[in-house]
Amino acid sequence: QVQLIESGGGLVQAGGSLRLSCAASGRTFESNAMGWFRQAPGKEREFVASISARSYLTYYADSVKGRFSISRDNARNTVYLQMISLKPEDTAVYYCAGRRSTATARGIGEYDYWGQGTQVTVSS
Repeated sequence: QVQLIESGGGLVQAGGSLRLSCAASGRTFESNAMGWFRQAPGKEREFVASISARSYLTYYADSVKGRFSISRDNARNTVYLQMISLKPEDTAVYYCAGRRSTATARGIGEYDYWGQGTQVTVSS
């Protein structure tokens, strides 16, 4: 069973930065494309970013493009989300997700493994 554990969330002022980490268990991490999703209170869970298994490709939601950067370190079984220029509307629980494919994807149903989430709060 694959387990994903997020960390790095917290409270930050608008314009600030945070770096989220997601540590993955298992021996197939290099075969798993990874993604980040977020869910704000009263809203649907939405796609944020995805990265292919070997970091060849990345894909971002329009709302975060240019501000967020997804990366991974396969030697450490870890995926990251570097967030800069944070806005209050970025406030949400952020979830790490993995899929049994090497290719990026943006759909919730295309992911097989999910972390428990980490809270990001951006104050104005």
